[in-house]
Amino acid sequence: MSITEAVPPLPADIAARAQEFKERYGRLRQEIAKVIVGQDEVVEAVLVAIMAGGHALLEGVPGLGKTLLVRTISQALNLEFNRIQFTPDLMPADITGTNVVIEEPGGARMFQFQSGPIFANIILADEINRATPKTQSALLEAMQEHSVTVAGKLHRLDEPFFVLATQNPLEQEGTYPLPEAQLDRFMFKVLVPFPTLSDLSSIVDRTTGTHAADVQPALDGAQVMAMQRLAREIFVESLVKEYALKIILATHADSEYAPDTVRRFVRYGSSPRGAQALILAAKIHALLQGRYNIAFDDVDRVAPFALRHRIILNFEGEAEGVTTDSLVGDVRTRVREASRPQVGV
Repeated sequence: MSITEAVPPLPADIAARAQEFKERYGRLRQEIAKVIVGQDEVVEAVLVAIMAGGHALLEGVPGLGKTLLVRTISQALNLEFNRIQFTPDLMPADITGTNVVIEEPGGARMFQFQSGPIFANIILADEINRATPKTQSALLEAMQEHSVTVAGKLHRLDEPFFVLATQNPLEQEGTYPLPEAQLDRFMFKVLVPFPTLSDLSSIVDRTTGTHAADVQPALDGAQVMAMQRLAREIFVESLVKEYALKIILATHADSEYAPDTVRRFVRYGSSPRGAQALILAAKIHALLQGRYNIAFDDVDRVAPFALRHRIILNFEGEAEGVTTDSLVGDVRTRVREASRPQVGV
């Protein structure tokens, strides 16, 4: 930190509120663990996105518990939950709702808005890539503005509001790639791995016996929004912010910070939303570590989740089988090395 930089004073109750944040998060994890075996990194990433007020895209083959995880989170948060099964014949009005004609007792007719399943706190967009781009676009306004517009009239969604979507990376027949504008509205993209031997054994024991897990509400909507507000109060030191912003710039092939792999394999880099996701998620991660300011390691921890879906490969990158995760690693290494003489890391 430079000598001239003024550090804003911490709120007097920050320690107590941060401790309460960790306790609430711990209770939430305990309830989720009653149902979800292992997948600690996946669960943490989804919860960090929620605490930061963002949406998450979960990608994994069928049967890994993606839908079950989202449903369990909704139960543990005691929030209104709707599941939308995306199919090729799904229409935008099936998501947002539409105006219907109703007849009053006197015989007069009028239009009345009938809300769609998007009007809930947690939306599970199941197999989102099975719907057409036209239908997927129905989520754009809801995810960004937390509202929908039907027939020129704006309808606000209840807070908090999250979209947790799933998609299968293997099956391509009958699917539609998510448009870049849609992907960019997801704060995190979380890859769901296959369980380990011990986790698989626990899953079989839990799901083939007579015991049924009883998930109890650990938080409510007001508490979730209070945790979101606390996260925004966490201090970001200028060098850490500069490090995060250089990472975003380094995902662009024409940037002076870009590593050789990015210059060779990347067509488009991250948008400014990537920077917002990095900073907000790093704040949540710092709070979970008991700190009131974010560190370089917090940024590194959340970078793959925030950036892997915001880097678009060119033809050569796709042909070579380059992964965006490897590029994010190269970007972090390049920016770290360039910053090392200045920050002493």
